[in-house]
Amino acid sequence: MNFEVSPPDQVLWLWRTLEEAGFETWVVGGAIRNLMLGRPAGDWDFATRAHPKQIMAAFRRTVPIGVEHGTVGVLGRDGTLYEVTTFRRDVETFGRRAVVEFSDRIEEDLSRRDFTLNALAWHPGRDELLDPWNGGTDMEKQILRTVGDPARRFAEDLLRVLRALRFVGQFGLTIEAETWRALLSAVPGLSQLSAERVREELMKVLAQAQNPSVALGLYAESGVFAELYPELDLGPPITGAGEDAGSDATRRDASRVQVALRQTLSACDAVPCTRHWVRLSLLFALASPSQHRPDVTGKDVKRDGEGPPQDATRLAIEALMERLRFSNADTKRVAAVVASLSPAPASDEAAGLRRWLNRVGPAHFPDIARAWLAGARAHETSERRHVIRRVNALRAVLRDDPPLTVGDLALDGTDLKELGIPAGPQLGEILRYLLEEVLDRPEVNNRADLKALAETGGFLVDAPPDAGS
Repeated sequence: MNFEVSPPDQVLWLWRTLEEAGFETWVVGGAIRNLMLGRPAGDWDFATRAHPKQIMAAFRRTVPIGVEHGTVGVLGRDGTLYEVTTFRRDVETFGRRAVVEFSDRIEEDLSRRDFTLNALAWHPGRDELLDPWNGGTDMEKQILRTVGDPARRFAEDLLRVLRALRFVGQFGLTIEAETWRALLSAVPGLSQLSAERVREELMKVLAQAQNPSVALGLYAESGVFAELYPELDLGPPITGAGEDAGSDATRRDASRVQVALRQTLSACDAVPCTRHWVRLSLLFALASPSQHRPDVTGKDVKRDGEGPPQDATRLAIEALMERLRFSNADTKRVAAVVASLSPAPASDEAAGLRRWLNRVGPAHFPDIARAWLAGARAHETSERRHVIRRVNALRAVLRDDPPLTVGDLALDGTDLKELGIPAGPQLGEILRYLLEEVLDRPEVNNRADLKALAETGGFLVDAPPDAGS
């Protein structure tokens, strides 16, 4: 495997500073892996014999981002934060965290890494690549393999299960058989992971992979979805012929679920990774109140009627995102997109399109349009044409910059008070009435016409004759 490294000057400066202070230092991790795979280096990280206090003494600007674990952030002259970590070896592991102690040997540090493709180190001074676990060979063969015993590696840190699936999708790898068996055995323990770690891994899949369907498909196949995301209602995999009276119905249900999953994953691939929130919205659109588990979601969401109502699906998504510690703003964004995937605007008339935009929120339309177009790729050509026509019609409406919210009105609450309307709930009632009129006729969005409309609606009959003059 060809391997050429041309690190930035700041990387060489940092390495040289530690080496000249008497501390053996190597470039490790993702940067070396990525370069060997022919990809951009990304973040440059270092492993060194220096202890945290010695690292901080060697540099003027440092950040104690993980001193208890041996990691110090060093600010380069260009403002980039580089992670520098003391050589370590594991003493005890608990599935979510480890007790470590400092080591004097880079080989011990590499032996505690998760996968062979990450157990790499490069020494700039000697231009030496250290690859004790044959990660380069595994990358050439496109294989993901743990460092040493896979069962032990996953037991040491269960997050490695999710990292393995992400790496497979991100780098186009195949999981080695023994590693895959150990991974499957570790899946039932994933509930021990913190919500933040689970969320971060999912978002890395959606934000970094060209085709997230690979990793997400493995989430389904391995049981990760069932363990961590039961709300997504993915059901069991389709197997052989049924053997009981209910098997035909069960297989039909499973088939529908699998088709929905395939279409969703295909739609995620059709969205660029820069639009990871749209990808997340498409995935979470699979959320079903029928799959609610009180101990998982923390909210009691029930199904009414023949199918889950839109508000019940929204509650299921909000409960899922709350459990994963997403912010309120992110939760609102995703829920708004999912709620708008269906139904589409009922009319192609401009007034109807303006009302639809008012209902969903014009700020969400770019995400909604991306989701529509991506979803249409999983359907026949006629569906794609219909979606494109709908998106173009809505974009044409937006190009005219029409008033779509109360905040867009040419008359606000302060103006109404000047017209003699007392403060109170009636102000909001008047503004909503005026917006309804403006959505039908944008041309009346001016102070004079809105005042006249308020008078026609009977809101200003008690106002002083000279109010607002």
